[in-house]
Amino acid sequence: KLAAECQSAGYPGTLIPYKCDLSNEEEILSMFSAIKTLHQGVDVCINNAGLARPEPLLSGRTEGWRTMIDVNVMAVSICTREAYQSMKERNIDDGHIININSMNGHSVVPQSVVHFYSATKYAVTALTEGLRQELREARTHIRATCISPGLVETGFAFKLHDNDPERAAATYESIRCLKAEDMANAVIYVLSAPPHVQIGDIQMRPTEQIS
Repeated sequence: KLAAECQSAGYPGTLIPYKCDLSNEEEILSMFSAIKTLHQGVDVCINNAGLARPEPLLSGRTEGWRTMIDVNVMAVSICTREAYQSMKERNIDDGHIININSMNGHSVVPQSVVHFYSATKYAVTALTEGLRQELREARTHIRATCISPGLVETGFAFKLHDNDPERAAATYESIRCLKAEDMANAVIYVLSAPPHVQIGDIQMRPTEQIS
């Protein structure tokens, strides 16, 4: 549906959807294989998928913790590895890997339902810097960046508070939140930096956000 909307709006380029469960490594590898077959490979990888489950450290369910690890940490790492290998085998020296992080990857807020989520985003902060260092060791000009937003109006809160949709909706009504377009503009800014400029992290909040 989104691909059709983009086409009818006359946007340049083509959106090609591909169904993939990012908690399943086999499906991720299948996706990268299809990209290689149909489009030669990956030049830019934006790791955008992420979720939070309401599982505090003292009482949370292991299943919820594992889901967050699988999507927020493992999928990022697997997609990054496969994207880099795709670039390497085609001698792409100016690729870019962008991890959509979170302000929760830089500070722990006093809300127990997001403490484990915050830990996974701290992992993304470390993974992005580790990736930058390994890319330098590999003597490539592929760049690594993370973008760390505060509250963005998406389906995120509805996943976190899936048993309380009113609470989820209230999350986005309390202040004027960032929009998906704001994130897209940040990605474009990162990608449009000159080749000798590597933006390490963009931290962005709604102006009205306190935490």
